[in-house]
Amino acid sequence: MASSGSAEDVLRQVDQFWSMLDDLCQNDPAAYRKFMETQLKEGTEYSAPPVLDSCLCTEILGPKKGLLYINICSWKRVPAPQDPSRPLPVCAGKLETDTDEGQGAYTVMDVALNPAVLQDSEEDKAEVYMMALSFAQQQFGLTLSQQYTLISSGPKSSPDDLHRRLGFRQCPKVSKQTDTASQTPAALIRQISSLRSEKQDVDTAAQIIHQPAEHKKKDLIQVISTSFAQPQKPDYQLEVKTDTAGVPRSVELTVELPKVCSMSDCQLRISKDDVLLEVEDVYYLLLEFPKTVNEDTASAIFNKKKRRLTMRVDVF
Repeated sequence: MASSGSAEDVLRQVDQFWSMLDDLCQNDPAAYRKFMETQLKEGTEYSAPPVLDSCLCTEILGPKKGLLYINICSWKRVPAPQDPSRPLPVCAGKLETDTDEGQGAYTVMDVALNPAVLQDSEEDKAEVYMMALSFAQQQFGLTLSQQYTLISSGPKSSPDDLHRRLGFRQCPKVSKQTDTASQTPAALIRQISSLRSEKQDVDTAAQIIHQPAEHKKKDLIQVISTSFAQPQKPDYQLEVKTDTAGVPRSVELTVELPKVCSMSDCQLRISKDDVLLEVEDVYYLLLEFPKTVNEDTASAIFNKKKRRLTMRVDVF
């Protein structure tokens, strides 16, 4: 017998869903319209982009000094907390570093929360701000000042910038029928069954309240948590190579990348002071060189068999 999660079972549920949907459209147009309007509304809310709520500026004390701008965003795609005793669901974008002639180096990051979280803390958001600082330190290995300044908006905080760093992509407009694709066939079948039962016997309505909301909400949280998993910090070794006289000549970085198949997947940025290695949605590594290097001499080789990246660069 096929398991409930098998392909055959899913196909059977899809066939059953379309059959019930056709029957609902023909025999109960009002219930059909109600079902479609609900799906369209929920799909629109889920596909809405993140919106900037507030921005705070603090100082990065290490590993490399500079300013950090944290954009606090409201995003319905981030699940609301279900239990105060459990961790608060958060979606964070990638760090983006740049320089400004007036203030020097600065870094921008985005923290997205469910709108209900920001609404509940509307009168006093200090707890949210401290959570954002703590999250930045834990997630990206930064040492931050606990003093911050609230500003209306920081650099690179336009909607396009927020969408790019948080990985938001505007979904193309689709028909009402395809808006139901974000749910499982079984959940949709339960909703149609509920609508049909309401018309057949109003007195039994209390007996059919058990089904759709909890399962649908659980699935939604699972999708979000996997879609926005943060890149991990890979294992690495950073060494200064010396000559026979003990004089530093080069710096060698070795990074273990078991989830990478090709050098083309890696983005490597080198300055005289640090190196940044990114593999989109998989790895993120920012290191400060122990010695000032000549970035023009940098070379990197990826060993496909060992899934290992080795980079060498000469010391000034």
